[in-house]
Amino acid sequence: MVFKKDYKIALRKKNLIRIITILIAAVWLSNGLFCKILNFVPRHQQIVKEILGGEYAFVLTKLIGISEVMLAVLVILNFRSRQLVIFQILIILTMNVLENLIVPHLLLWGRFNLLFAIGFSIFLYWFEFRYKPNEIR
Repeated sequence: MVFKKDYKIALRKKNLIRIITILIAAVWLSNGLFCKILNFVPRHQQIVKEILGGEYAFVLTKLIGISEVMLAVLVILNFRSRQLVIFQILIILTMNVLENLIVPHLLLWGRFNLLFAIGFSIFLYWFEFRYKPNEIR
């Protein structure tokens, strides 16, 4: 009986890990594909234009979008998950600090975007290094 209960708990945790992983990948996919590649949110290209210059903003925005879609795929594949989480946190914080300093007027929540970025980074760290069991790696 105890074994059955432990198995059910482990199965629930494994399913929750899958769901959270899909949600994290969805963040990158939606930002990359919909906001940047398909340009459903033109503000992203405007941010790139103001930070990196207007001449190549269109192309750079698409390349950033493609990179984010590739990142979503790596998250789903659980490719080097610990290194990938560190990379995600560095990207998120670097991008948001730059945007906060240079173009806060273009951000969806203004300077509060940085708080969301920090919160998401803390969540990524907690999920990867504290919540996920070692056996899943």
